Amino acid sequence: MLLPYAPNPNYITTMRDGTVKQLNPFSGTEVWTVPGRGNRPLGIAPAHPEPIDPAAHGHYCRFCEGAYLETPPEKSRVIRDSRGWYTVYRTPAEALFDTVAEFRRVPNLFEILSYDYWHANYGYEIPEDIAQRRRNYLESPAGRAHVLGVAKGKLRAAGRTPEAIAQMPEEAVIAFASGFFGGGHDVIIAKRHYVDGAGTTADLASSGTLTPEEHYRYMAFTVESLRRLYEINRYAPYVAVFQNWLKPAGASFDHLHKQLVSIDERGVQNELAIQRLRSNPNLYNEAAVNYASYHNLLIAENDHAVAFAGFGHRYPSIEMYSKSERAWPWDHTEEEVRGVSDLLHAMHAATGADVPTNEEWHHRPVDVDLSMPWRILLKWRVSTLAGFEGGTKVYLNTIDPMSLRDRIVPRLYELRDEGRLGTIRIGIECSGAPNLLRYNPVSR
Repeated sequence: MLLPYAPNPNYITTMRDGTVKQLNPFSGTEVWTVPGRGNRPLGIAPAHPEPIDPAAHGHYCRFCEGAYLETPPEKSRVIRDSRGWYTVYRTPAEALFDTVAEFRRVPNLFEILSYDYWHANYGYEIPEDIAQRRRNYLESPAGRAHVLGVAKGKLRAAGRTPEAIAQMPEEAVIAFASGFFGGGHDVIIAKRHYVDGAGTTADLASSGTLTPEEHYRYMAFTVESLRRLYEINRYAPYVAVFQNWLKPAGASFDHLHKQLVSIDERGVQNELAIQRLRSNPNLYNEAAVNYASYHNLLIAENDHAVAFAGFGHRYPSIEMYSKSERAWPWDHTEEEVRGVSDLLHAMHAATGADVPTNEEWHHRPVDVDLSMPWRILLKWRVSTLAGFEGGTKVYLNTIDPMSLRDRIVPRLYELRDEGRLGTIRIGIECSGAPNLLRYNPVSR
């Protein structure tokens, strides 16, 4: 029986008055951009930035390099010295300040899903190598003092009085810190709080202020951490990876960091995409990259990734897709990860450090048999959802995809002329060839 003909959906419609209506091909989210609502500055640079106090260097926040003892025991760190770049694992408390970490991986003090969640609901137990790490750390006087100090701070944040904490047995305080070693919510923390040579508190160090090489190391370290979280918890079909930049985007500190969270579901976004992929395995090409190319929304690309102005998102969004045949980031080659990193770094640099953003990673859940490319969304948090959105489920996005492209592309040319970007092709330099994504529609 022949199925009735159905034309490809039109995900972007421009009305006669200039209103742009968008439909997200994966979630079905409806978004409108009304003329005139986006004509305002995007950034939130402080009106009266304060001079930076040199005496406070390394202690601007709990993520700074002088505050290593204010976070839970780190799992690994990336170091750069005369030997180059390398990763050190499980640094003991006594040696935390012997080197300066370019990037650190530490447990989140306030986990979204705690170790107790996994243990109570699934019978999860800490793997033996991690259990041994915990024993070794607590047997060290410096390590034990570190764990107790951070755990007591967490208890105070939970509402315990100093008197109540003082009455707790030491082992009870340590038990409260079980997630410091066996949890599945990690933070990747960059070294700098402010850019080198900063003069005021407006000079924050963001992803875009890193060099392309530094950003690649940041990305590669996050990819390795992602792989490790899957390895240690067989009950987690998905690990969410994201970066909140500045407080309007959900950041606790205005200090560059990413987060990784093991969860026991695939997530609504993945479930919606999986439903559509089962009927059209080439959907990511057809409804994302190809569509963006045909509508001149490509922003930049290189041999391993492509970026375009996204459509159907609640906030102005840049979408980046890996072109690799491999679905999972940790299966990418070094060159492929570097290609994705160069493109993402360029988008951050062109966005600017004063724009609140969410960086969202998406990849194939480990229990799915469909091919889903690694893709990253960079969302500009420059508007606030209000009653209209809640009542209609139609979202007002202040910048349409074409305007987003026109804001980013000229800035990319400027940054490349200044020598601040990695290897990318910009605007009309993009090939625009159909099916840029090389992933195999058959599971890999």
